[in-house]
Amino acid sequence: MNMNMIGHTSYDLQLVGLSYAISVFGAFTALQLAVAIPTAKGSALWGWVVGAAAAMGGGAIWSMHFIAMLAFRMPMRVSYDVGLTLASLLLAILVTGAGLFIVGRGEASFARLLGGGTLTGLGVATMHYTGMAAMQMPARIDYVPSLFALSLVIAVVASTVALWLCFNLRGNLQRFGSAFVMGVAVCGMHYTGMAATHFTPDYQHPPAAAFGMETGEMALTIFLFTAALMAVALSIALKRARQVIQLEV
Repeated sequence: MNMNMIGHTSYDLQLVGLSYAISVFGAFTALQLAVAIPTAKGSALWGWVVGAAAAMGGGAIWSMHFIAMLAFRMPMRVSYDVGLTLASLLLAILVTGAGLFIVGRGEASFARLLGGGTLTGLGVATMHYTGMAAMQMPARIDYVPSLFALSLVIAVVASTVALWLCFNLRGNLQRFGSAFVMGVAVCGMHYTGMAATHFTPDYQHPPAAAFGMETGEMALTIFLFTAALMAVALSIALKRARQVIQLEV
């Protein structure tokens, strides 16, 4: 990453690890919830879609993104526009939900998978760069075109693979292993996008507002809050799985 224009930058490796952990947890929860989408009916269908989209888009993708952003250390104060940050969260959930519905309902086909994966991947990339646009600091952001394009490709491929896994895995052990792979894919897109980024000092930009919490405290708060929500959703999914097994027996 060429950051010489603003001086030394680095990552807090503990927060990087935390971002990966929440991505894996969110992915595993989404895999458990998504399995109900193909057969659900009525209002229950939308409940499973929203739950899986919140786990994947809000947990595995957005929470990972924001914690990773807090892990990024710059030689200047950085804060985040609340409106754009919330918009990026909503976008991640909406595009993930759309992809899950496209691929999970109706007759399975490569066209559905490719369409859902492309929509979701481009949406996830848009979420990332919307989150970048939310940064408030005395610097201008530019992107290396080749790495920017690579981040889009990674997002589409990762989303396509994730959607395939959601509806083609049956065992908990398979889903658990796949969650680690999905976590790598999500992080790969994020850090490729960061590698594409150039920050140039621009003191005409308004200075960043001060946060009430340190970045480490904020990252831990987001992690714990997201993990608590994922734990509740996961318990619901596992309870449903047990009920299905009992009915089949």
